[in-house]
Amino acid sequence: MGPSLREPPARGARARFADGFGQRALLTIDTEEEFNWGGEFSKSGYGLDHVTRLAKFQEFCENLEVVPVYLVDWPIATSREAIDILAPAAAAGKAEIGVQLHPWVNPPHQEDVNTRNSFAGNLPYELERAKLLRLRDEIARAFGVNPLIYRAGRYGTGPRTAEILMEAGIAIDTSVRSNFDYSAQQGPDYSSHPLEPYWLGKDKVLLELPVTTVFWGILRRQGPMLHRLAKNLPLLRGALSRLGLLEKIALTPEGVRLDEAIRGIDIAIDDGLPVIVLSFHSPSLVPGFTPYVHTEADLDRLYGWLRGVYAYLRQRGIAPTTVTEIMQAVAR
Repeated sequence: MGPSLREPPARGARARFADGFGQRALLTIDTEEEFNWGGEFSKSGYGLDHVTRLAKFQEFCENLEVVPVYLVDWPIATSREAIDILAPAAAAGKAEIGVQLHPWVNPPHQEDVNTRNSFAGNLPYELERAKLLRLRDEIARAFGVNPLIYRAGRYGTGPRTAEILMEAGIAIDTSVRSNFDYSAQQGPDYSSHPLEPYWLGKDKVLLELPVTTVFWGILRRQGPMLHRLAKNLPLLRGALSRLGLLEKIALTPEGVRLDEAIRGIDIAIDDGLPVIVLSFHSPSLVPGFTPYVHTEADLDRLYGWLRGVYAYLRQRGIAPTTVTEIMQAVAR
């Protein structure tokens, strides 16, 4: 059995980048169907009403001179409307297409649909492999690209996910959400994983690009340990944040204010993080489809967050990047 994405990397696995690469920012979008975030998982009954908004969002990114990475799952890969919007942008080099596996809506359907099995890495190896390879092939057929980057839906990697990705020709995984623990939901625990990109395995075939979440505050160096200790004590976590002692900041417009994100960016830059990975979910482009965007005002704030973040990144000398640039810059 090869390396597991659920385990922190071995010593010396940290990836090195070409000298001229510096520090960059990558925008990733979990491009997926609409479903009830608070309800039970189902292989049917989802919606795709927000897909038309992808055209406006792509235009917004082009105006910012940002190449977004759309991590596409099965309902999006089989949506004619989504293909018509995203495939031309990818062909023009103005967007990139990656893979996102939501196992509950992705054939073959052989498992019970429940919370445990919503993490693809909990499925039997052969079934996780069959779902991922079928999705990869569908994306290649629909969008005319060989996807090079993967994110497990719900960040749900398993003991053999890396092995499957390497077989599939995926060069980068971005499923690890460092400083988060999903074990209470029967998912992975990434609370001990680093934020820096690192290699899986001795052959340096698969690069892990963790989603960026930093700790800010006087006690930030002790952040991972303190959050593990306080994970069942929400009052303690709240007190640490209010007192400015410790705050966990995910770099996403979903539930994170712009001023918080800027503090998080400062930490990521000061820590020398070579790639800052931003992320959000595509259904947030229409009010009412995620817990983060309820109104048009919320949607305006999401766009304003992205404008403000990229303006600040430019001010700090951090350029946008792409999967292609990362693969060219990383030293094997």
